[in-house]
Amino acid sequence: MSKEKTILVVDDEPRYLRLVEVNLVTDGYAVQTAMDGQQAVEAVAGDQPDLILLDVMMPVMDGFTACERIREFSSVPIIIVTAKGEERDRVRGLDAGADDYIVKPFSAQELLARVRAVLRRAERQTVDSFHEPVFKHHELQIDLPRAHVTVAGKEVSLTATEYRLLQTFAAELGRVLSPEHLLTSVWGPEYSDDKEILWVCLSRLRQKIEPDPKKPTHIVTRQGIGYLMPPESGDSPAED
Repeated sequence: MSKEKTILVVDDEPRYLRLVEVNLVTDGYAVQTAMDGQQAVEAVAGDQPDLILLDVMMPVMDGFTACERIREFSSVPIIIVTAKGEERDRVRGLDAGADDYIVKPFSAQELLARVRAVLRRAERQTVDSFHEPVFKHHELQIDLPRAHVTVAGKEVSLTATEYRLLQTFAAELGRVLSPEHLLTSVWGPEYSDDKEILWVCLSRLRQKIEPDPKKPTHIVTRQGIGYLMPPESGDSPAED
């Protein structure tokens, strides 16, 4: 991994900040720190880190709110850090725009693996899978060299993970993709059983690109099998 990557670590516990910083610096990353969500938002606006490790329970502004604020102007990868590990906390974090989550307590190996996986997803491009530089599907358009997405001529802001997921469907146009295939392709083999993260990301992506997310035309469900982006001349889409 490039030693130039900068990670913003956000937590109100100084001992935790120091511990995470030591592990990240040892692995070759530059580290910035913030003690609450408001500081995090300001740091992202000013310094544009490559990734954020964002704790949930903090004073001034909690991690969920900070994540939502950051998503208003940045697609920087975000890993939500929660001490509870409850499903509702993970879902809420992903719903707020996070790319991944990690549950306290965690080992240094797990932390670094998550960081590498998320940065890897943010960097990956699959332009070579397409014959044309611009992919079109109804009113959806993907400018692949620029990683630029528009719907009916209006720009859509996607996170790195959402973009990678959309790109995967476009590259496999007309093919039904299983949840396991999508998780392995987009998140990595270590995520092959984590269907919750796929469901939340799909929901967010549909909210952004579908004219009617309840009746999707770009990413449709084949119950019990998987999901696909149907050819424009193909069958009518199935509803969830």
